[in-house]
Amino acid sequence: MRRRATVRADDGAALVEFVFLAIVLMVPMVYLVLTLARVQADAFAAEAAVRDASRAAVVGGVDALRGGASGARAEQLARERADAVLGVTLADFDVAPSDVDVELTCTGGPCLSPGTAVVVAITIRAHLPGIASLVPAATARVSATGSSPVDGYAG
Repeated sequence: MRRRATVRADDGAALVEFVFLAIVLMVPMVYLVLTLARVQADAFAAEAAVRDASRAAVVGGVDALRGGASGARAEQLARERADAVLGVTLADFDVAPSDVDVELTCTGGPCLSPGTAVVVAITIRAHLPGIASLVPAATARVSATGSSPVDGYAG
């Protein structure tokens, strides 16, 4: 009879241990999934933004050149169009413009001349969920670079 009393004294212990271990293991696992999802979303945003901004710069600049604008004015209009498209793309991915560093350059000879390319490099500071409000410097950096060629028929 004493043996049965000992067994009954452990009733529910496995449930308590399971709940405790589930909480200890699941909370970090959920945080890890949320963090990876945020960083991956920002990586997708960076890739989409460089693709869209580089193409918009080429199209805007070439259109300006065809309209009779000077090379400097066409470059300015290309940058303005790239900035506008960049803002829309980042808003689609819920990325704040203040968290983005953008560099737009041209390869080759004069910018927007046939055979050259417009290169856009973007770095996004991804704020880690939950920690960003406590430690503002807790960020991950996601970068992407993309280019769009200027067609040989642009001139």
